[in-house]
Amino acid sequence: MTRRFLFVLGSSRPGGNTETLARRAADQLPADTEQRWLSLTEHQLPDFEDLRRDGDHVRPPAASSTAHLLDATLAATDIVIASPLYWYSVSGLTKRYLDHWSGWLRTPGVDFKATLAGRTLWGVTALAHEEPEVAGPLIGTLNHTAAYMGMRFGGVLLGNGSKPGDVLNDTGALTRAKTFFAQEAPLARFPYER
Repeated sequence: MTRRFLFVLGSSRPGGNTETLARRAADQLPADTEQRWLSLTEHQLPDFEDLRRDGDHVRPPAASSTAHLLDATLAATDIVIASPLYWYSVSGLTKRYLDHWSGWLRTPGVDFKATLAGRTLWGVTALAHEEPEVAGPLIGTLNHTAAYMGMRFGGVLLGNGSKPGDVLNDTGALTRAKTFFAQEAPLARFPYER
């Protein structure tokens, strides 16, 4: 299967450290690998409304940002969540996108979980802390999402940076970016399954 990468940009700031690091990693992909970059600030989702118990699930209107993101997610073999570390987890924009997955699980005719099973979820984040351990909640969110969906999890590429462009001074992150997407991603597991 030809790999198709979807880069979901979850920062409220375009061209920030997280996006810069993600683009450095993406530069290493083979030239014929399809890449699609979608900013959640440009494709804003409405607040997620949980209708699991008391509503009908319908496919979002074709012209909506919700349908655009749903279709892009379904088409991808590899989904890269590029979210800065905001209060030790994913950004609010990213969390809203992942919340919509709950609705897509119940959308008739989509088979969201079955479609994503076996595909790969990746993460890229920039954090202001020198200690990478503070990104644990973000990493856990993405790993657990992948585990629930039956996806592979390629891990999270961490970079350090606060001011615009700072991540370019993180030589360790730039080195890791060169091989990040080349690694074999294992099937995601919850901690209690290990």
